Amino acid sequence: MTTDRIVRIVAGLMVLISLALAHVTGQADLARPSWLWLTAFVGLNLFQSGITCFCPMDSILVKLGVRRAQ
Repeated sequence: MTTDRIVRIVAGLMVLISLALAHVTGQADLARPSWLWLTAFVGLNLFQSGITCFCPMDSILVKLGVRRAQ
């Protein structure tokens, strides 16, 4: 496992943990539709891309002609 993958996994987990803690302490109501769902989506995508090596944004950028890093 590379450092890039570990960073994605840890970053995704931190985003999801912070959302969960905000919900548990009553600072964020995840039962209502809100912009926090975008944060949850980003956290889940970071986590899954670290595990599966598939990143939807990476695929979109390649289709737009952006070169991949070496």
